[in-house]
Order: sequence, then structure tokens, then C-alpha cells
Amino acid sequence: MPKPAAPQYRTMNWPEYNAALKRRGSLEIWFDPQMHWLSKPCGRPGRPMRFSDSAIELCLTLKSLFNLPLRQVTGLVASLIKLAGLDWPVPDYTTLCRRQKTLMVELGGRPSSGGLRLLVDSTGIKMTGEGEWKTRKHGVSYRRQWRKAHLGIDAATLDIRAIEVTTNAVGDAPTLPNLLAQIPQDEQILSVGETALTIPGRAMLPLPNVVPMRSFRSVATGNHGRKTAPA
Repeated sequence: MPKPAAPQYRTMNWPEYNAALKRRGSLEIWFDPQMHWLSKPCGRPGRPMRFSDSAIELCLTLKSLFNLPLRQVTGLVASLIKLAGLDWPVPDYTTLCRRQKTLMVELGGRPSSGGLRLLVDSTGIKMTGEGEWKTRKHGVSYRRQWRKAHLGIDAATLDIRAIEVTTNAVGDAPTLPNLLAQIPQDEQILSVGETALTIPGRAMLPLPNVVPMRSFRSVATGNHGRKTAPA
């Protein structure tokens, strides 16, 4: 049977195409002068931290975005602050290395207007292991180690509202109380479902042991005052 010819595409909207390619290389980074760059006094004994969590999070975000070592990140942040006309100090690379281990990152998702419909799914992250080419050519020398990232996604805006990292043996149902605890207390949750991104047309499936929502949340999270949809 002859192989079908591959379809050929021709670009007709060259002005829009060129403008889209230019936007791919554009870079806009701005600093809010009102942000708390330095850490506030915590009132605890000992030397307080100099830089706030927002400053450390910004530096680590640029590190992950441009795949830079910590020393180069400090130089990049110093240049950006200078271009912005601010006189802020820059965290040292040793400070970034120490603070990134205990940094609590806030996702800051947009609150839902008519109630939150939370979709729960998980994906695997390979921590250690050999490459695919080496495995195919020479076999596996040692087992791969995986971690599982459980995500809570807003069905309306597709914003990540909650995240929990566990071992590969933990399913979605045991981590559901920790995901629900990351949602603000004053936000109404209408439903919790499972999303399947690989199956077209399958948007939500009810998770077991989730209904009724009110009784589950009061038992799982221990918060009886949570605002929920009527069961």
C-alpha cells in the first residue's frame, strides 16, 4: 500500500507571522516599587532574614526560566534592578541556595466568581535514571526513581490552585485533603473531579469517597466552618 503524501502548508499571512515571531523574543520584566523586597521583622529571637520570600522567589524563577546557575542569577537580578532605577540589594548566591530548600511558594490563582470546580490529576517526574538512548542500546543499569506531582486545577480558568508532591506509590485520593487545604477558606467549592487530558471529550469524572462534599471536607480537613456547596 503506497504511503500517503504528507500535507504541505504555505504561509499566507506573512505580516502576522513575522509579528508573532518577533513577540517570541520579546522580554518584559518589571518590578513593583511597592513590593516588600526586604523581610519584615518577625519578632522571634535570633537574626532575622534579610530578604523576603517574594525576592527569593523572583530570583529562583529567573533561574529556572533561563536555566542559569545561582551566581549568574545574582548578576541578572542586579542588572534588572539597575535598569528599573531601584536601589534594592541583591541576594547572594549562598542565600539563594539556603533559602530555596525551605521556600513556601504561593500559587496565587485567580479566585472563582461563581464557585470553584476543582479538577485533580497527577503526573510523574523522573528524579534519577538513565537516558532513553542508553536504555535502548545497552539496557537498564539501575532503576529509575519517580516523584508524583498532584495538581488541583480550576476547570474554568485552568489555573493551578493546589499542588502536592509525593512518592510514586501515592494516589490522588489520599492527597485530596492536602489539596483542598490550599484553597482559601472563603472560596466556595462546587465540585471535585478527575481530569483525563489524554482522552478527548472526557472532562470530569467523580472521584470516589468525595460526595457529599460537606461531610468529606469536615472529616478530611477537620474544618467544620468551610464554605461549601450544598450536598
